[in-house]
Amino acid sequence: MSRRDVSGPAGWAALGAGTAFAILAAAVHADAPRWLDDRFLSWSVAHRPHLAVTVARGVTATGTGAVPYALAVLAGLLAGRSPKQRVLTTVLCLACLAMGQTLRFEVMQLVHRSRPPTTDWAAHATRWAFPSGHTTTSALAAGVLIAAVSLWAPRGATPLRIVIGCWALLVGLTRIYLGVHWFTDVLGGWLFAVGWLGACLWALARWLPDSFRQSDTVGQRPAEDHAPQNPHR
Repeated sequence: MSRRDVSGPAGWAALGAGTAFAILAAAVHADAPRWLDDRFLSWSVAHRPHLAVTVARGVTATGTGAVPYALAVLAGLLAGRSPKQRVLTTVLCLACLAMGQTLRFEVMQLVHRSRPPTTDWAAHATRWAFPSGHTTTSALAAGVLIAAVSLWAPRGATPLRIVIGCWALLVGLTRIYLGVHWFTDVLGGWLFAVGWLGACLWALARWLPDSFRQSDTVGQRPAEDHAPQNPHR
C-alpha cells in the first residue's frame, strides 16, 4: 500500500470530520440542537427495564479506564511485524489515544456544555458534556485496533472489524440511553475520533519510513517467482 493510498483518504477524513465537529461544537455551544437531543433522551427514559440498564452500564464501563488502553496495546502488537516495530507501534497507538483524550478534554472545557438533568441519569457522570468522553475514547481505541487488524490480516478480517466498530458504537449509544449525555455529545465524540484518527494516520503515512510499512518477508520472492521453471525454454 502506497503512502498516497493511506494519506489521501486519511487527510480527507480528518478534514471532513474536523469541519463537521467544529460546526457541531459551535451549535451546541449556542444550545441549538436541543429538539433532537430531547427526543432521544425522552425515548431513553421511557424504555429502561432493569436488565437493559444493567447491560448498558456494563457496556458503558468498557469505554473508559484500562480497556481502551489494553486495546491500544493489542493494536500496537498486531501492527508491528518485528519486536522493534511492535514497540514503536504500541507507543504510537498509546500516544494517539492519550493525546486524543487530552485534546478532547480541552475542547470539553472550552465548550462548557451542561449534561442532561440529573433526574434522568441512570449512571454516574462528572464534568461537562461535549464531546462525550466514553464515546471518544472507545472510538479512538476501536479505530487504532481496526487499522491494526487491517494490517495484520488485510483479507478476511471484515467480521472482526465490524465487531470492533459495533463495540464502539454501542458504548456511545449507552451514554444516551443512560441519560448522562445528549445525542449530539455522542455524535461529537464520534466526529472528533474520526478527525483525530484521520490526522494521525495522515501524519504516519507521510513520515514513517517505507521500510516500516513493508512486510518482513525476508527471503521471500514474488508469487510469480515460485512458479516451476521450464528448463527447455
